[in-house]
Amino acid sequence: MRLRYFSHSAFQITTKDGIKILIDPFLDGNPTSPVKSDDVSANYIIVTHGHSDHVGDSFKIAKRCNSTFICVNELANYFISKGFKAHNMHIGGAHNFDFGRVKFTIAHHGSMTSDNYYGGEASGVILTIDGLTLYHTGDTGLFYDMKLIGEMNKIDYMLLPIGDNFTMGVTDALKAVELTNPKVAIPMHYKTFPVIESDPYEFKKKLEEQGKKSIVMEFGQEIEL
Repeated sequence: MRLRYFSHSAFQITTKDGIKILIDPFLDGNPTSPVKSDDVSANYIIVTHGHSDHVGDSFKIAKRCNSTFICVNELANYFISKGFKAHNMHIGGAHNFDFGRVKFTIAHHGSMTSDNYYGGEASGVILTIDGLTLYHTGDTGLFYDMKLIGEMNKIDYMLLPIGDNFTMGVTDALKAVELTNPKVAIPMHYKTFPVIESDPYEFKKKLEEQGKKSIVMEFGQEIEL
């Protein structure tokens, strides 16, 4: 399995079988993404909440690729109302897809779309694919149930925000890793805008001082998991 980071909260997972899953594909309007929406493809698109910097370029990509959306019920219905395919889920529920298992978790954040549609509750997502488990927290503040998520799931890679202001900052993100106890933490949601100008290498250094592993992915970088 390969993981590619476009910046902000946008990732692409490519399975061993070649299935592509995009998460929060904010690309064209993203000043830090070196990749644009025409450069990516997706069989599935997971959107953690309705904000425009997470819905991003989902419509363009799904129309071109005939992608299926996977998200919480209200947001899935929103995409269906726009003429797209979606698999409706909700927080606490899991489903097995042809690429692996998806389960949604809570996230403390909002979820209103740019055209004022209520997108349901903001979410994080746990994906179990090719024998590995990834936890993309979505936009969220710190919450103690991260400990429960870590106890119930052996998280290999935790993708979590460090930008502060709208989400956790570095200090809270360090605590989130302590609670969840993943094998590897990958910071996200930073430097996109001046108000979230946070240093991922400060996060990595402090985490490694605690004996934990972190990978800082450069914008556009793809790694083998």
